Amino acid sequence: MITLITGATRSGKSEWAEHLAMRSQKNIIYIATATRYADDPEWEVRLQKHSDRRPDNWQTLEVPIELAQSISEIKSNSSYVLVDSLGTWVANLLEEDEESWIRMENALLEIIYVSTVDVTFVSEEVGWGLVPEYKLGRIFRDRLGGLSRKIGAIADVVYLVTGGYAIDLTKIGERLPN
Repeated sequence: MITLITGATRSGKSEWAEHLAMRSQKNIIYIATATRYADDPEWEVRLQKHSDRRPDNWQTLEVPIELAQSISEIKSNSSYVLVDSLGTWVANLLEEDEESWIRMENALLEIIYVSTVDVTFVSEEVGWGLVPEYKLGRIFRDRLGGLSRKIGAIADVVYLVTGGYAIDLTKIGERLPN
């Protein structure tokens, strides 16, 4: 089962994803896409809050770049993979040219199609505000928005989390035609 959880910053996306993972009663593999920066204490505090919420029996993999490969290596149907977050993964790849980005995005989508394990993706919602003034901001918004839409199109369940509530869009929405 593929699940996409999207929403704004601090909306409760990660907590909802963690709740779904615990509810699965499977072996949880948490893929953290964040890169640690010793010179950014505020970022380290954010990462530590996420880490502190995770039970000790969850396996954590720090995968800032090779997300598709990491998911492809997980073969056990008794595993549940939680990827937090797609936005951080996309940010890690902003310096990649468009051709390289498309290759990496396609590799991830192909793995999602063939994966036999449950995978939940947490993704920040972008594009509800002004168009960013700077090029990297526009690239980030467009890449993450496009990736979230592509994963949403193949996901079994898509949740929008806002204000601490998870809304199952697959129950109340209609999937766009391809």
